[in-house]
Amino acid sequence: MKLLLYLKHWQLFLLIVGLPLLFDFVSTIMLAQGNLSFITIAFLITMILVVVVLLGWFYTLGINLYKKIPDTVQMNLRKFKLFLIIPVVYILFLQLFFFNTFSKTIASEGEAVVRGAEFLIPLHLFCMFCILYCLYFNAKALKAAEWQRPVTFSDFAGEFFLLWFFPFGVWVLQPRINSLFAEDKGMVTTSQRNTFS
Repeated sequence: MKLLLYLKHWQLFLLIVGLPLLFDFVSTIMLAQGNLSFITIAFLITMILVVVVLLGWFYTLGINLYKKIPDTVQMNLRKFKLFLIIPVVYILFLQLFFFNTFSKTIASEGEAVVRGAEFLIPLHLFCMFCILYCLYFNAKALKAAEWQRPVTFSDFAGEFFLLWFFPFGVWVLQPRINSLFAEDKGMVTTSQRNTFS
């Protein structure tokens, strides 16, 4: 998973946004041909792919940035891991639940009843809170690793919103992440080359 830290911004963008769009494009073609069973499977695969890549990037980023922050910055790594596992389990469960429901709906020509949906709203809200905490953790860890000192929310609010709106933020944040981890991989960045010449 550490490979995600070394990807260029465009490569990460293609993984997070490009592949799901490709699956959606293929699903639209299959829908036009009347192949409904393929659409449910493609949607399931697309969502699992997005969860694995995006939340895998969040996890890899959080774990490795935590190693780079100074001891004066207090952050709870266990809480971060727990709050990241909860959305993964929830989203995968939700996808399997809806896959099962839609399969029954297609088989019975639209007569399946969704049971237990009233529990989804509080679970969904809690899952959103967990993801926002993970964004907060990663934004704070990124800024603290760059500045090597404690930071406040006003210091890393920009990073927080760039992570939140990741299709745009990946273009700004990933080059900075590449620079932070370039020395770990033995890479030399352009800014480092300029200091030597």
